[in-house]
Amino acid sequence: MGKNILLAVMGIFLVLLWWSISVYPDWLWFGNLGYSSVFWTTLLSKFGLGFALWLLFVVTALLSIFVASRLSKRAGIMPVSHAPGNPLAQTGLTGGAGTLIVVGLVLFVGLIMAIKASSNWDILLRYLHSKPFGMEDPILKKEISFYVFTLPFYLFIKGQILACLIFIGIFTALWYFKSGAIQLTGTMEFSQLEDRPPSVPKLKVATIAKRHLIFLAGLILLLIGWGYYLKIYGLMYSTNGAAFGPCYTDVHVRIPVYIVIAVASLAFSIFLFSNVFRLRTNRTIAMVAVIWMGLIFVLSNLAPMGVQKLIVKPNELAKESTYISNNIKYTTTAYGLDKIQEVDFPALEQLSMNDIQADKGTIENIRIWDKRPLLQTYRQLQAIRLYYNFMDVDVDRYQITGSYRQINLSARELVADQLPPQANTWVNRHLIYTHGYGLTASLVSEVTSEGLPRLIIKDLPPSIDVDLRIKRPEIYYGEATKSYVLVNTKAEEFDYPKGDKNVYTSYEGKGGVPIGSFFRRLLFSVEFFDPQIVFTSYISDNSRIMYNRKIDQRVRAIAPFLAYDSDPYLVISKGKLYWLLDGYTASNMYPYSTRSRLQEGMWINYLRNSVKVVIDAYNGSVTFYVIDEKDPILRSWKDIFPRLFKRFEDMPKDLKKHIRYPKDLFKVQTQVYKSYHMKEVQVFYNQEDLWEVPSEIYGNSPIKMEPYHVILRLPNEKKDEFVLMIPFTPSKKDNMIAWMAARCDQPDYGRLIVYKLPKEKLVFGPMQIEARVDQQTKISRELTLWGQRGSTVIRGNLLAIPIRNTFVYVEPVYLVANQEEKSAPQAAAPPRRSRFVQKRATRNYPSATGPGATAALPELKRVIVAFGNRLTMQKDLQTALSVLLGKPSYRSLSAPGKKVVLTHGDLAAKALEHYQKANMFLRQGDWAGYGKELEALGQILKQMAKQKSEPK
Repeated sequence: MGKNILLAVMGIFLVLLWWSISVYPDWLWFGNLGYSSVFWTTLLSKFGLGFALWLLFVVTALLSIFVASRLSKRAGIMPVSHAPGNPLAQTGLTGGAGTLIVVGLVLFVGLIMAIKASSNWDILLRYLHSKPFGMEDPILKKEISFYVFTLPFYLFIKGQILACLIFIGIFTALWYFKSGAIQLTGTMEFSQLEDRPPSVPKLKVATIAKRHLIFLAGLILLLIGWGYYLKIYGLMYSTNGAAFGPCYTDVHVRIPVYIVIAVASLAFSIFLFSNVFRLRTNRTIAMVAVIWMGLIFVLSNLAPMGVQKLIVKPNELAKESTYISNNIKYTTTAYGLDKIQEVDFPALEQLSMNDIQADKGTIENIRIWDKRPLLQTYRQLQAIRLYYNFMDVDVDRYQITGSYRQINLSARELVADQLPPQANTWVNRHLIYTHGYGLTASLVSEVTSEGLPRLIIKDLPPSIDVDLRIKRPEIYYGEATKSYVLVNTKAEEFDYPKGDKNVYTSYEGKGGVPIGSFFRRLLFSVEFFDPQIVFTSYISDNSRIMYNRKIDQRVRAIAPFLAYDSDPYLVISKGKLYWLLDGYTASNMYPYSTRSRLQEGMWINYLRNSVKVVIDAYNGSVTFYVIDEKDPILRSWKDIFPRLFKRFEDMPKDLKKHIRYPKDLFKVQTQVYKSYHMKEVQVFYNQEDLWEVPSEIYGNSPIKMEPYHVILRLPNEKKDEFVLMIPFTPSKKDNMIAWMAARCDQPDYGRLIVYKLPKEKLVFGPMQIEARVDQQTKISRELTLWGQRGSTVIRGNLLAIPIRNTFVYVEPVYLVANQEEKSAPQAAAPPRRSRFVQKRATRNYPSATGPGATAALPELKRVIVAFGNRLTMQKDLQTALSVLLGKPSYRSLSAPGKKVVLTHGDLAAKALEHYQKANMFLRQGDWAGYGKELEALGQILKQMAKQKSEPK
């Protein structure tokens, strides 16, 4: 016995040691970010909930076993080990060994249940800090907070207690087996000598065991009855009727039925409790159980089915109209659609060049660079080294030389997995190559003469052609920063390549956890299963370790109770780089509200964008700003974590200029609104005016349109603003019927406007424009011809741009040369100070157009513009507008008379284009074309040499 106790104590010690090693790094990490209170609140809530359940289960189970033991001894029942011929006499469930096994199982099962229960710590805290919504459900007259905060807690408690009682019943029965109060008699073996069937084992249960187990069954019946009572509230999420939520049958049949079943379960449990004092026969108990189960079957299945088929179905609209109206009201409220402003949009057929020039802000911000081919272009032109990559292209707006301009930008991140094999060492991955550097940016509407984006931020270190400045281009925290790194070590960090050398740096910020002591090195070595942390000689007293650097993982580690948008975006502010990420409060327990999918595996029926999260790309600091102070769920979390959230007023003014309406929220709202714009019950019931999000052609295949950002002047507004928008078409039709806009700029941020088009007028939708493009003989022939010359034609985003109460459609056309590898010449990478020499290799970068695509360089070749019945394809947007409207070419957006001077980077881009074309002609055997491109390449190289020799 003493040896067993010693082993148990050692096991508990090892478990606590393992737990401490796993928790301590988290405590250090939270402390570094200034969120120690969040760490302790979360940890103590998990531990407290888990320990309380474990203690409840273990004490109750052991008490039940103790009672069983005392009753067995008092009744003088012969233990299993003393029963001659009993098949269980030979098992290990006898004496002290059996006791240890049963007690050990109780402790183990309790631990498993506690660990599982602790993951529901947020349910407990939200229950304790619930906030009112200011609305009641229309059927049971309960405040909405009851369903969002209280009901989940009741369901959790019911489930946990029910599981405890079931396991207690199992362990109690096991103990009675051990003590002999429950015995199996007989054998299942066939006789070899006699031709007769085997005897069937019989279960012999002593009276004391029967009374005890029946008492536990009565407790389980009480829980089942409570469960049926809670199912009344669960009808708020019913899908039995014509709309989501309680229907006629639910209200008039299922609610009374659940009450009857709950009362019947209570009566059955009382009947079982009475057997503790006066034991009935098995037959009587079984008969009552059959009556109870039959009542449940008939009332919960046959009664609702009969009412639904005989009463509701023949008169469905009349019976369900009240409940459909409830569903419309509560769904629009839950998704923030109840405050949408609906405006008539005339969709006029008149547009002139005077209108175009009056809307200069809209025209010069039309996005002709689709982010998908643009990402591939950025990777080709600006990745510069193997280990750099661009993960995504973001869209934002800035004041550029006094104009409100929309730009594309992408962070240049360092991906250690892309290091060459000979350089992919532990020192390089974790000490040298620690951070990305800078970004690439371009205006959404501008293109060079070679069909490439005009880069306003490029190269290393950043070369900036506009009035933006970047003092801290290093990116230690981003979308690709997956592994940990060590900074302020004895090894210098690689900063960026420069000519034939590399520039090195040392970290000067406050990010990361100090790791100078041997204890911490040992701790993190265990945490990351990496012994190199202990044995490396590069770590000094000032060294710091950065982990959880991927921004979505970083914010989820701090606030896992929020949902987050799938698209964090980069912002330049006051010379530093920040990531902005939208945080959501969501619930799937809002009554009467139809459920939608926010993200993979996440279904919700209430959604608010309550939080804006700002992550410093250099220091890794994370700040949560509350943008919706009225949201009850967010107010509950503010009570729980008072030091986590800051007021939106505290956000720096410059960052406020870059908040935008989140795309994931907008997509959910558009999916809901396409049905719930129908406010009339009969129209909704018949789905007479169902809308759809239209499709477009991307590449050569139809895909669903995504919401897109534009800068435009909304009807009846006086200034241009940043807007997220999407058009709608009628269901199974292609003409446009409406468009929705979400305003992103202060002070109108968050306002939703739906512009409804006249139903009596045909307004072309996106797919109708795409069809007209295909039907235009000249355009179709030219696109086909390009596709047959060893190139791929990509038709980019089709944008419907509202201008002066009408629409102009714009679709860029890109050309990508088909090739198996990169054709661009690359200079050898400069040698590093270590023994590794990196060489620029031919490589296929991940393509924006999908896996396996080649690393060719997309070029903008044409722009298709459509207005009304007119459509044209020209070399640029300005020419297309001029041709379409029958006027001279739209004047250049640059200052008149100003000489355009090509920069060294522009010339390099032109040289790259001619080099690629020369290779293409070479593969095709077109020697004339090959010679022409080489000659052009030579002229550009001479011009570059001349520029370099001229005095600055």
